[in-house]
Amino acid sequence: MPELPEVETVMRGLDAVLTGRTIARAETRRAGLRWPFPELLAERLAGRRVEGFRRRGKYMLMRLSGGESALIHLGMSGRMVARPPGEAPQPRIAPQGAFSDARGAGDGLAHEHLMLETGDGWRVGFQDPRRFGCVDLMPTGAENAHRLLAGLGPEPLEEAFTPLVLSKALAGKNTPIKAALLDQGVVAGLGNIYVAEALFRAGLSPRRLAGTVPGARAARLVPAIKAVLTEAIAAGGSSLRDYVRSDGELGRFQDRFEVYDRFGQPCPRCPGPPACPGVARITQAGRSTFFCPRTQR
Repeated sequence: MPELPEVETVMRGLDAVLTGRTIARAETRRAGLRWPFPELLAERLAGRRVEGFRRRGKYMLMRLSGGESALIHLGMSGRMVARPPGEAPQPRIAPQGAFSDARGAGDGLAHEHLMLETGDGWRVGFQDPRRFGCVDLMPTGAENAHRLLAGLGPEPLEEAFTPLVLSKALAGKNTPIKAALLDQGVVAGLGNIYVAEALFRAGLSPRRLAGTVPGARAARLVPAIKAVLTEAIAAGGSSLRDYVRSDGELGRFQDRFEVYDRFGQPCPRCPGPPACPGVARITQAGRSTFFCPRTQR
């Protein structure tokens, strides 16, 4: 599932293309994705000027003239690709798991479920093969009260996300710190990739109980989270399977992973065997966790 850096990257791309333009035409090609589309979604989008974008956790909010916002979640496999006027979509089929030649890769238009076209010819398609994404409409003034947003924790890149805030959220928790950081009510937008990378940088074991992190350990963890996310956004996110940026190109942060998906490879901070056997992998809550058993305590 796209995490905060991927969603932020897609949102910035859409903001550059759509903000200030009017949606001249919208088209839905099925009744919905994970949940049904709002009634008359295409008709309600057509004719609206895009006023701007906001991200909340892993959700994008496209603010429209008339006081409504469209909430967009990419789900497991969603992508939103923008094409300039005159560039026709070129659907191609890429091998499962491949992430080379991503422009137009995947099943293309066969899985494009929502299409937006601006008055001057820009075209944005929401493709989602697995259909775990969603689109909803709400009053802009009520964004934070939406059922999918109301319970989200603080934004990790905002100044208000401090070691003290994280310490208070983790106090007394008997779950592993990895599980606590994946809880969107503790901090919004983190997923498996960036939790693994942040814990490595902070030198904290993913098995450590969350209730032992407040204080000095949280003071290491918060800047590690912020640094990992900032660097990932600068790299355009991580392309592992389905994710591409809004221009159809790949993210590149996967080239800089230190532990995630590097099982058995040398830890970049260790001298190697026999002192360190390399990056380890365990399963937590059904998901793979990658870490260095020597430096993460």
